[in-house]
Amino acid sequence: MRNTIKDTLRNSLVIFASVSLFSCSKEPNDTGTQYAPQMYDDVAYEALKQADYNTINPGRMNMRVPAKNTIPRGKLAYFNHIPKNDSLNQANNLKNPLAVNDQVLEEGQVLYERFCQHCHGAEGKGDGLVGQKFKGVANLQSDALKTASLGHIYHVITNGKGRMMPHGSQVNPEERWKISLYVKNVLQGAGEQTNQVDSEAATEASSSDGDNVQQATGTTATE
Repeated sequence: MRNTIKDTLRNSLVIFASVSLFSCSKEPNDTGTQYAPQMYDDVAYEALKQADYNTINPGRMNMRVPAKNTIPRGKLAYFNHIPKNDSLNQANNLKNPLAVNDQVLEEGQVLYERFCQHCHGAEGKGDGLVGQKFKGVANLQSDALKTASLGHIYHVITNGKGRMMPHGSQVNPEERWKISLYVKNVLQGAGEQTNQVDSEAATEASSSDGDNVQQATGTTATE
């Protein structure tokens, strides 16, 4: 009985030592021998996992690059199709789809404090904590920006300008308009210029589930 136990222990140690030796490698990136790899790596290709080269897709990757100029379903309103460097021209014709009221301005203030205040400051003078450290932050109360249209502000939020990075992926179109209205009405004190909503844009926005591109062919309510 004792010999049997000893033999079993001895064989177990030999197997354990053998597995340990064969599963190790001098290569620093080698993870060693994997037990039952089929439990972790499916035979079928998975889009979000790359266990081995894909022999079917171009580039040998599971995740394929979207076709050029395509837009994900439900994300059409995230893009206004205006060139990034053309914000002072076509952007002036963007329509404001929101009615200006206390709730919209309050929500715009909350969004401004979350995404803008650290650079532009609480009063929009470009003196936020980031603005104090890195120069070149726009003063939203300057004469040049006070005359800028609401669409221009919306477009800059979407695509960025100068040292400001694009925020189009962080705030959706409705939130961008709320921030723009807060900047124009409260920080710049131009409430009389933006107090009326473009009824056509509002109708499009409410009936499109956010999929319509809100771009005007004529003047806007901010002009």
